Parts: sequence; C-alpha cells; structure tokens
Amino acid sequence: MKKTAALFLLLLCLMQTAFAEDVDRVRQLRSAGAILPLSEILKGIEQKYQGTLLEVELEEEHNRLVYEIEMLGRDQVIRHLEVDARTGRVRLKERD
Repeated sequence: MKKTAALFLLLLCLMQTAFAEDVDRVRQLRSAGAILPLSEILKGIEQKYQGTLLEVELEEEHNRLVYEIEMLGRDQVIRHLEVDARTGRVRLKERD
C-alpha cells in the first residue's frame, strides 16, 4: 500500500511539473507573437460553432502550432477542430 501511495505522489508531482512547463512554453510563444491568445481563437470558434467547450490542447504538427479544440454543439454533436495557432484559421473539422 505504501508503494502505491508513493508511486501516486511521484506521478502527481511529475504531472504538475509538466503542466508548469507547458504554461511557461505558452507564455513564451505568446510573448514572441508566435501564437494568438486562446481567448481570441475561442471568440471566433464560438461564433461559428456554438456550443460548449470540452477540451483544448496546443500541439505541434508538421512544424506548425495548432490548437486542437473539442466542442459539444447545441445539436449534441461533438466537433473536433484544428486551428492554426498563429493565424486562427480552422484547418480541420471532424464530427462524432
């Protein structure tokens, strides 16, 4: 039981460290003007794809930074959007 608790605490600490590094990276990218603020991206998305935001991730794909956004529409359809983090242009749309 003690080993399980220790392992859990270790994993929790690693997750918090990774999260802090991600936040720092996003701040650096924003300061450098390499990406648009998420709030600006979401304004455009919410106007076009009305619904509830479920998840957002900033990823690097093919040497481009993209926001991967998952939304639940008013029609109860989940939409997966890939948005260019520099321009705000929606690049990919999938529906579940």
